[in-house]
Amino acid sequence: MAATVKIREKFQVTIPENVRAQVPLQVGERVEVEAREGEIIIRPIIEVPRGQAWFWSKEWQEQIARSRKDIESGAVKIFKSVKEARKRFGD
Repeated sequence: MAATVKIREKFQVTIPENVRAQVPLQVGERVEVEAREGEIIIRPIIEVPRGQAWFWSKEWQEQIARSRKDIESGAVKIFKSVKEARKRFGD
């Protein structure tokens, strides 16, 4: 449901309550603002600490998805010990 708001000093706007109820936001969270085809798009974002950014890379997420598929299909081996795993992988 659309809402009309007024642009205030410094070009600030208040996100109406009915819109906030549909997209939960907390005070202090960051949003991405983009101009597209004459419209302003405001999108919530989640900031990831730099040291954890690798986990959210496309490549890593694809590998996680493949691993989950293997687990769900039973294409995994459970080892009883580290020694058994090392023997299997030649380490």
